[in-house]
Amino acid sequence: MDPVLAGAGLTLGYDGRIISTDLDVTIPAGSFTAIIGPNACGKSTLLRALSRLLKPRTGEVFLQGAPITRHSTRQVARRLALLPQSSTAPDGITVADLVARGRFPHQTLLRQWSDADQAAVDAAMAATGVTELAGRSVDELSGGQRQRVWLALVLAQDTPVLLLDEPTTFLDVAHQLDVLRLCRRLHETGNYTLVTVLHELSLAFRFADHVIAMKDGRIVAQGPPERIATPELMKEIYGIDVVVIPDPATGGPLVVPLEPRRRPAAAGAPDVQPSIAEALA
Repeated sequence: MDPVLAGAGLTLGYDGRIISTDLDVTIPAGSFTAIIGPNACGKSTLLRALSRLLKPRTGEVFLQGAPITRHSTRQVARRLALLPQSSTAPDGITVADLVARGRFPHQTLLRQWSDADQAAVDAAMAATGVTELAGRSVDELSGGQRQRVWLALVLAQDTPVLLLDEPTTFLDVAHQLDVLRLCRRLHETGNYTLVTVLHELSLAFRFADHVIAMKDGRIVAQGPPERIATPELMKEIYGIDVVVIPDPATGGPLVVPLEPRRRPAAAGAPDVQPSIAEALA
């Protein structure tokens, strides 16, 4: 598949700190891509660069084959939507009003709010299970409810490319599955390309069909889950020993971390609780 988003020779950073250098990345059109890797390895930084929120020090980001800088802000917002790690809603705004802001890129002086806009908002709230929260203030919601509201805003924007930075943050396991099943349904329609940053490997390998693995600001590997979910790559990326078994639900790869065997105490030795320093040594 041709890439709908790509980065070539990207050097990324903030102020005087460089996070990544010489990154080459491709997001296949119509794919469900998961970006995985340890904390602070550059996953969110890469996502911000792909969304044009972060200007690369060197290199170029391409959207649908053209440099993303050639598109106007409104054009980008009609083709690409980003759900960041953390977002702040205006004080007192209701759920319905916040989700409606996702329609702003489609508004012009000659085109104001329409039935199509309302239908998009209603569909986004229904898909994320927040319809019953429409009249409530966002300030009153739990972390999980707010996360679903922000996801509804992104869906209401109605773009063919969705970038989701840790979309399952604050969600319990049931709502994590709901969100990722929704993402899979969008992906399976063939009309959406999704890029998600995920920490839970079992979910990344279960739902994504394309995985980008990062460590220390570089891309270690990218490809289908079966190519990425190997003991060797997991050891390189996370520094842990794992076994990879078939996922009972899907038949795909399931990564199971291994723990070193605890040495049995010598016969007759007292069962002494080790200090924290000893346990971490």
